[in-house]
Amino acid sequence: MSQDLRQLMNGISEQMGLFHQMLESRAQEIQLTGGDPDVSKKLTMGADAMKDSGNIYLSWARHYVALSEGGAAEAEEGEEDSDDFQF
Repeated sequence: MSQDLRQLMNGISEQMGLFHQMLESRAQEIQLTGGDPDVSKKLTMGADAMKDSGNIYLSWARHYVALSEGGAAEAEEGEEDSDDFQF
């Protein structure tokens, strides 16, 4: 079961990364084609906000997966290195 949870967590991480990239690409496309610069800026800022919140989500996912594996010490809050969750 915990291997399944880890695979799901990795899949979520990949999808979040793709979402971020595509949203940034769309913002650049709007800018390059002479679209509304405010929309482009909001999409870029939104992509960054989604990335940040996604990393928080992944941090908690890792916490609960570790807890489900009986790793109470590993699952302690504040123990994770935030660099581990960057997608």
